Amino acid sequence: MMAEATSILRKLGSSNLELSPLGLGCWQFSNGQGMVGKFWPVLAQEDVLKIVRTSLKGGINWFDTAEVYGKGQSEQMLARALNEAGSLADGAHVATKWWPIMRTANSITNTIDERIRLLDNRKIHLHQVHQPYSFSSVAKQMNTMAQLVKLNKIQNVGVSNFSAKKMREADRVLREHGLRLISNQVKYSLLDRRIEHNGILDTAKELGIAIIAYSPLEQGILSGKFHKNPALIQAITGPRKWSSAFRESGMRKSKPLIDYLEELTVKYDTSPTQIALNWMIHANGETVFAIPGASKAHHAEENVRAMQFTLTTDELRQISDISNLVLE
Repeated sequence: MMAEATSILRKLGSSNLELSPLGLGCWQFSNGQGMVGKFWPVLAQEDVLKIVRTSLKGGINWFDTAEVYGKGQSEQMLARALNEAGSLADGAHVATKWWPIMRTANSITNTIDERIRLLDNRKIHLHQVHQPYSFSSVAKQMNTMAQLVKLNKIQNVGVSNFSAKKMREADRVLREHGLRLISNQVKYSLLDRRIEHNGILDTAKELGIAIIAYSPLEQGILSGKFHKNPALIQAITGPRKWSSAFRESGMRKSKPLIDYLEELTVKYDTSPTQIALNWMIHANGETVFAIPGASKAHHAEENVRAMQFTLTTDELRQISDISNLVLE
């Protein structure tokens, strides 16, 4: 039986948001719609509800979605599931994202009411710029976001996939409005540690900005299940199975790390998935949050369990060292 609500909350950056170290990434709620929605199989609303309820029961109190996930389908399915969860969702926080490509900052204002409508008037606790590519400057985007905070349309401002330089610029502009940049959502896992070397993580720590790690399990590679049964790779639907990590050479390269994660599962009576997620939320103090997805209720249970133990300092270091060797 899954233990309930044992996660310790922490502040997201310099905001007043008290969030669980793990949130639920909701890209998989895209309902097969839009240019990125076909990445995941279509989920029934009943299954979405089970995933959301399992997450809430286990202490996950925030959900990350986006305008581009199924052209708003993810936002809509998430809102419906939160409503159906009743009082269980009373403390739930929502993060969503504006899609900037081929647009100007004006569309942040023009689309915010649609975000609110699709989220069934739920509060947007964190609104993020999804990519750094736009027809408008970072300054214009942040000035527009700041206006939405003042209008009480959103509570906090974040970005995604921003470089260290653009993070600094965003934070500088927001300070002019008495606000701060709260978070930068980036790809980060034991098999992708670029943010440790390109200034993003150092800048986040310096400025008190949270890192929200997406793809923290490297599309499921860190679960170890594909190493145990390579035939599962052929069963994957969508473009995921064509990434280098799923090739035979990639699987061979990551095996030493998977082997060590498997060793630790014995001590903690857990899984490689949970060990990898636990490393993610503890290896850098309280700076890094993570948003693993879940396309089945038992995936959500796996996520929850990852918050219910803490690796030792030596184990965190050993995982890190093996990961670096794999990445050389």
